[in-house]
Amino acid sequence: MSTSLGMSDTQEGAGTGAAVERVGAYRLALELSETAWEDGTRIAAEPLLAQIGPQLVRAVGSIAANIAEGYARLSRRDRIRFYEYALGSAEEARSWYVVARRALPSADYEARLAKLTSIRRLLLTMIRNERSGEGWKAPAPRAP
Repeated sequence: MSTSLGMSDTQEGAGTGAAVERVGAYRLALELSETAWEDGTRIAAEPLLAQIGPQLVRAVGSIAANIAEGYARLSRRDRIRFYEYALGSAEEARSWYVVARRALPSADYEARLAKLTSIRRLLLTMIRNERSGEGWKAPAPRAP
């Protein structure tokens, strides 16, 4: 059975790099990390915002990293914890974008917030699914 996140309930190879790439929130976070580098450079060029650029890049990078780490965990509790870390990083990145909005073109700023909103919604769904037991389940051990 497939979920709205582009994952199946039972994924062979869950916990591998290839499997996490099918997670919508992970893919969006990777896309955002590409633009965050450019945004961070642009933001850091403003003297009053010099410290914010690197913090933005770290926060955005942490979203995908925590999704990947959580996805690789076999324990539901661990997956939830790392997805919640990713959610916190998404909120931190949103805050940095809001603070630095004057350093970015309006269209870019709005696009980044829209992507963060999508990531947030997907993460909340992933967390809810894990809590209800509808997340991915580790494959059953194979008989020898």
